[in-house]
Amino acid sequence: MTDLMLVIETAKDAARLAGANLLKYFVDDELVMRNKSESGGGTFDLVSDADLSSERIIGERIRATFPKHELLGEEGLGRDVDVDAAEHLWIIDPLDGTNNFAHRLPHFAVSIAYYHRGVAVVGVIHNPATDQWFTATRGGGAFAGDKRVSVSADRTLSKAMLACGFYYDRGHMMRKTLATIEEFFSHEIHGIRRFGTASLDLCMVGCGQFGGYFEYMLSPWDFAAGRLFVEEAGGRVTNAFGGPLPLTASSLLATNGHLHEWMLAVTTRNHP
Repeated sequence: MTDLMLVIETAKDAARLAGANLLKYFVDDELVMRNKSESGGGTFDLVSDADLSSERIIGERIRATFPKHELLGEEGLGRDVDVDAAEHLWIIDPLDGTNNFAHRLPHFAVSIAYYHRGVAVVGVIHNPATDQWFTATRGGGAFAGDKRVSVSADRTLSKAMLACGFYYDRGHMMRKTLATIEEFFSHEIHGIRRFGTASLDLCMVGCGQFGGYFEYMLSPWDFAAGRLFVEEAGGRVTNAFGGPLPLTASSLLATNGHLHEWMLAVTTRNHP
């Protein structure tokens, strides 16, 4: 097993360097956002030099310490890696919340996770715009800055604030997401929020601010670090059907544990 403290130090340092790089672009009025789809059209999946350069910075920092480890990043880093066979795997989102970033909303993050033989061991999430840090280690708890955190104690949906996310699709999946939201409101939830940065949404579940969070399509770099944060804060994370979360594109349901079966009934019924 790799030295845990060295992994944590490397992840934090990589997140810090990438975050500083993102802030340079964040205040740059000349930043150009591009569509990942070559044809543009109806997709809103944006990318910029900020995403690409931050992923390169993270990859270089990790490889300087762990040259034999496998890397998987949103912008193409290690895209051919066999995630099931990798003994040491780093999963990287260099800029989670790109649409927020593009519109100068200070709610975005760098997300870095280390997995050993398919099991999440370390998760680091950093919002450089607010200098917030969220870290989790398997068996070591979840921390917002230096404070250990835990999920909410809410046991009924009528006591809870929930969160959700939307995939880039504006058709069938969007309508199903809206139907799910509508059904949750019939359970007299306090409200629902959509902030557009999955890693930070998961941290808010772990910090007890949301009773639960769902999204019908996420990539592994969106949830790799955040799912460990929720679990180490005492919560539960599955796909939207209640099955195990794979290291591939998947639906996701994260809750404080008490609300999981209640939310699962709704997300399963409305799943696209």
